[in-house]
Amino acid sequence: MIAFLRGRLAESLPNQAIIDVNGVGYHVLIPLSTYDKLPQQGAEVKLLTHYHVTDRDHTLYGFITGEERDLFRLLIDRVSGIGPKMGLAVLSGLPVAAFKDAVIREDVPALSRISGVGKKTAERIVLELKDKVGVVGAWQEAKATASDDPTKTVQNDAILALIALGYKQGEAQKTVQQLLKQPSLKGAHTVDHLVREALRAMN
Repeated sequence: MIAFLRGRLAESLPNQAIIDVNGVGYHVLIPLSTYDKLPQQGAEVKLLTHYHVTDRDHTLYGFITGEERDLFRLLIDRVSGIGPKMGLAVLSGLPVAAFKDAVIREDVPALSRISGVGKKTAERIVLELKDKVGVVGAWQEAKATASDDPTKTVQNDAILALIALGYKQGEAQKTVQQLLKQPSLKGAHTVDHLVREALRAMN
């Protein structure tokens, strides 16, 4: 498996690039999000790759960032009816952060505006990814707020603990937020207590 390519950018178009690696030119299909970040022709570039094999051909897909490649793989592996071609279309139509936000908010109209993605496909994306795309973001949010808002940190840690136990992200968030509104829990800002109360509420 080819994990990445590092070489000279020989040619580039909005949907493809050729990377010269020690005299061998690798043809790589790319999304617009990657094309926009490519250096000038002739400069050194590194692309993370996904090697896709079918009965008909072997294709390399390239991405500037790990986030782009991770989302591409998530789309083609987890959403029925989405192949590499549509995976590239999604990345070309929305930045990764905007896509994740649209999925978490179940914003079907925003997803439907991506070229090649109709309403039914957008609904399928939301259904199959809404409990997967936001977990890393939640970890990052918890770390970012650790020193600024202890209550928020406890809330995030409790949600992440419930996700680790197998509960869906949306269900965990809703339950913890509802618990924090209860007068009996005011001042009881410990992760263990919140998790115990949430498990009791969900079961």
